[in-house]
Amino acid sequence: MIDFLDTDIKFLQGVGPKRAELLNSELNIFTYRDLLFYFPYKYVDRTRFYTIAELDPDLPFVQIKGTITGYATEGRGAGKRLTAEFRDGSGSLKLVWFRGVKWIMQNYPPGPTYIVFGKPGIFNGMINIIHPEIEASDRVAERMSSALQAQYSTTEKLRNNFLTSKAIGKLVGTLLKQMTFRLPESLPDYIVSRYKLMDLNNAMHKIHFPSTPGELEQARYRLKFEELFYIQLNLLRFRNNRRSKNKGFVFAKVGEKFNNFYHNNLPFSLTEAQKKVMKEIRRDLGSGIQMNRLLQGDVGSGKTLVALMSMLIAIDNGYQACIMAPTEILAAQHYQTISGMLHGIDIKVRLLTGSSKRSLRKEITESLLDRSLNILIGTHALIEENVKFDNLGLVIIDEQHRFGVEQRARLWNKNLHTPHVLVMTATPIPRTLAMTLYGDLDVSVIDELPPGRVPVKTMHFFDHDRNSVFGFLRSRIEEGRQIFIVYPLITGSEKMDYKDLEDGWDNISRVFPPPRYCISVVHGKMTPSVKESSMKLFREGKAHILIATTVIEVGVDIPNATVMVIESAERFGLSQLHQLRGRVGRGAEQSYCILMTSGKLSKEAALRIEVMVRTGDGFEIAETDLQIRGPGDIEGTMQSGIPFDLKISDLGRDGQLIEYVRNIAEEILNDDPALENSGNHVLATGLKKLFSKRQSWSDIS
Repeated sequence: MIDFLDTDIKFLQGVGPKRAELLNSELNIFTYRDLLFYFPYKYVDRTRFYTIAELDPDLPFVQIKGTITGYATEGRGAGKRLTAEFRDGSGSLKLVWFRGVKWIMQNYPPGPTYIVFGKPGIFNGMINIIHPEIEASDRVAERMSSALQAQYSTTEKLRNNFLTSKAIGKLVGTLLKQMTFRLPESLPDYIVSRYKLMDLNNAMHKIHFPSTPGELEQARYRLKFEELFYIQLNLLRFRNNRRSKNKGFVFAKVGEKFNNFYHNNLPFSLTEAQKKVMKEIRRDLGSGIQMNRLLQGDVGSGKTLVALMSMLIAIDNGYQACIMAPTEILAAQHYQTISGMLHGIDIKVRLLTGSSKRSLRKEITESLLDRSLNILIGTHALIEENVKFDNLGLVIIDEQHRFGVEQRARLWNKNLHTPHVLVMTATPIPRTLAMTLYGDLDVSVIDELPPGRVPVKTMHFFDHDRNSVFGFLRSRIEEGRQIFIVYPLITGSEKMDYKDLEDGWDNISRVFPPPRYCISVVHGKMTPSVKESSMKLFREGKAHILIATTVIEVGVDIPNATVMVIESAERFGLSQLHQLRGRVGRGAEQSYCILMTSGKLSKEAALRIEVMVRTGDGFEIAETDLQIRGPGDIEGTMQSGIPFDLKISDLGRDGQLIEYVRNIAEEILNDDPALENSGNHVLATGLKKLFSKRQSWSDIS
């Protein structure tokens, strides 16, 4: 049976070497097993028949019954196509094919009654269906699915080679007919019975060829349950193993440096959320178990202050600490902020980036080894071979999703013993997604802004409103405020109709001409020194406007900048829009975010803009973003808990199920941590099968 499912897909009837290559490259289907687990993305009810008179281009896929009255060839060159007039008792429409012309005419001659299935469109005022599925009406009864027809994702390349959704479904049907054995159960009997799950063999047949909606729902639930359950079981197992094996440095005291800072240098009173998070971190640091904690906090919530206080605890206990940030701008911002906060306290802080001179690198390395350097802040430069710590006790990673886990692993290995780890993100992560991507970390959330912060007002304007927006910007500058203007592109693109920085510079310079106005520019292609001098102009208040790309998305803290203009805002995702908006509202003054878009917005883009205008809650925005675009590969390199792209689950829509199966997994591991009980042998085998081929990054999250 195992050998059968591992058979090369080319040996399945109807595939062969050429089609196998396409299935390999386009869908990652290499074996019978891969095809079996290539689940439909939706189902169409084939019991409903429309009349041609009822058709509308806004309808989804429809099914109609009628006759072909004749064929014609239209157009020339690449636009050449075969058309057929298709009639029923209520009217007529055009069927259109751009390929397979000869085959269509041979197999579907005019006269007989046909069933046509496809997406209605409109061209020159007439309803048409392009590349419809078509079959003789007397063959409908032969379908394996009586009512619900599975629809499989395919690609243009596959369709061009006649591997349509229908063809893939036919291959699955062929495979299931050849499976004369029952699939062995992949969950223990007690789980299947206790949680009333459909058995695996039945679920696998019904997910591809359901007879009723109820049957489909049971099959889908069973397969989602299993997929999410194994992920959570694996994450919790890793978390438990890490806690039992990784002994952490014990930071037993809160000492002189921390108390000096807290009583004399604290810039503002801690919020209740910050106090709560500090208690969680303090408990970890004194527990004797290595801390592995994710700190979530919206832009401006005070994560840097929490990070600094955590580092002070490490220093008071005789250890060094470091912060790694993804960009030089963010690293420099941390350096300036932390150095400023530590004014008057005997703590040595240094900055190390890719542009640091060799002499400085040598000096930093020497001071790390003789322990005279307490805090090192930097970029990827921290993980270079020649950077060595003598006693690294706490590692902080900011905007951690921008680093691959392999890069982060190199930082841990700077020490003989694993340091405590705090990873931070200003990109709020929905609870269900955090439970799956970071299920083996402890999670802290700062869900409260410091006192005195005024919520940013967000407004949406179309390109034709530009003059009134310029008037608003002028009035803010006259009040002594500064402005960010962000573009999605540095230079124009023929393929993408979006605003670009170079063209924007010309326009803004004409509207805000020198010498009355000073404009600064920052983008990713500048050298670090030029970028820094441009930023310095703006930071010191000498430039009224900073024109930039998204390089200023994180790490720029200029309280006097109170307006953020985002050009071609429809180009950005919700989380990025929210990050950019977070560059303003850093002071006590009212700040504004202006979203500029073209007049033509897709439904999805319009929803993103509406959400941004309606709310400033980063967690609500993150939930919506997850619903719109799915989780993506948020981590860069996925956690050890995710064995593969999810086959059937949806992290945006299956939140309740994720929590449910996590509780079940936790209960099982509490009773049987090593999965040694006879009833759990299936689980131990399943985990080994799913995760054995993947590099484990669980200890470095």
